[in-house]
Formats: sequence, C-alpha cells, structure tokens
Amino acid sequence: MHLNYQIHGEGQPLIILHGLFGTLENWGSQIKALAKHFQVIAVDLRNHGRSEHSKEMNYQLMAADIHQLIQDLGIAKAHILGHSMGGKAAMQLALNNPSIIDKLIIVDIAPVTYSAHHEAVFKGLHAVDLVSLKSRSDADKQLSQFIPEPGVRAFLLKNLYRTEEKTFAWRMNLETLYSKYTDISAAPHGTPYQSTTLFIKGGNSNYMIPEYRDAVIALFPNAKYTIIKDAGHWPHAEKPEAFCKVVLNHLLNE
Repeated sequence: MHLNYQIHGEGQPLIILHGLFGTLENWGSQIKALAKHFQVIAVDLRNHGRSEHSKEMNYQLMAADIHQLIQDLGIAKAHILGHSMGGKAAMQLALNNPSIIDKLIIVDIAPVTYSAHHEAVFKGLHAVDLVSLKSRSDADKQLSQFIPEPGVRAFLLKNLYRTEEKTFAWRMNLETLYSKYTDISAAPHGTPYQSTTLFIKGGNSNYMIPEYRDAVIALFPNAKYTIIKDAGHWPHAEKPEAFCKVVLNHLLNE
C-alpha cells in the first residue's frame, strides 16, 4: 500500500498519524513547530487523503503500511505520534515492531473497542449529493442537516475536492470507512509494549476514561499520562501551543 507523506525539517525522524476522516494537513501548525527539532514525516493513512484506496481497513494493515514506509525511507528508528485512529495504528505498530520505535505518543485514544458513535457523520457524508453539488458552501449546507457543529463540518469538508472533470469527490474512501467501521472501532492487540508510552488526553474528552486504565496498562505497562486542559478530542488543534509544549518536553527532555 503506497502512502502519501510529506517530510519537513531535519534530525531524528518523527512520524505523525492523523485520525478518522483526517489527513496529514490536519497537523499544519504542529508540523511547523515540531520540524524545528525533528525530521517530521506526516502521513496520510490508507483510504485517507492522497494515499491509496483499498477495500480493507484494519490496524494490522495500517501498522504494516507504516512499517513498510519506515523501511522504504531507510529509517532504523523513529518517534511515533498518533491521534485517535492514528493512535491505534501507532499502538499496533509498537506492539508488532517495538524495536523500530524510539518514543511513542498516543493522543486521546485508548486500546479498547469503542461503540459506534459516527452514525450522524456517515449519514451526513452519504447525504451530500456530489453529482449536483455546485460549491463547498452547498456541501456545508447539506451536511448541516446532520452535523450542527461548524467546526466538525469544516474538518470533514477538507476531504472534498474538484476532479479534473470539475465535479466534486471525496479524497477519503468513504465506502470502505463505512463498511469497515467495526474494524476501525476495534482494539489493537499483541505482546505488551514495554517502553514508555505517553498518552495525551483532552481534558473535556470522553475517549479516555478511568474505566480504560486496565486495558492501557495491560498493553502499555509503562504508560504515562498528560491532560491538556479545556481541550476535547482534538487537543493538538484546540490547544496547539500547550500540545506542542507537552510533545517537545517528552521527546527532548525525558
């Protein structure tokens, strides 16, 4: 599986992985800040962004994709930073190939199976009439019937683009994401990763709760935790300065 990626800066490699419905472009300001210290490799995961599409989508495959990219780039060892779905992919990579991980940072996700909670998003995305769509604002209007939050709609609409035929299309593989949602919701699994893992939680998010502690410790026995106050599930976007401070402190000083 060919993954689209961008490289910024120089130094020790730091691979960054986005969440569901995201792209590497979601990390814009973080890439700029982190690239002052590292060679930042921002990746579009399979079925997202400009990476290849596939009918298959699970964490073993995503981890294998990233592992292959690391080998293709001739990297012996890298820091890995993953948010949400990208965090689960990063966890699976660490469980499968611990020797290629230097430091591991997981953002607002736990190694558990989550219940379905993207029904409205999928309904909204499927409801957008790409054939008759005239503008991005029309798409936003159609999405608003299912998704009231303007910020969430703006995030999703970053996937919308004009084709060479001047029609609209989704960069993400919407059909595979929908059909394989159970696999995307699933937990990573494998032999416990023994090195230190930093889990960053958005203070207002419910993706990491005390009930998940045992699952975290079972696979990541040397887990550490940091909370970004007044942030939700996207602490890197909601509190970028605080987020980058936490990441750089862990990578440079610990």
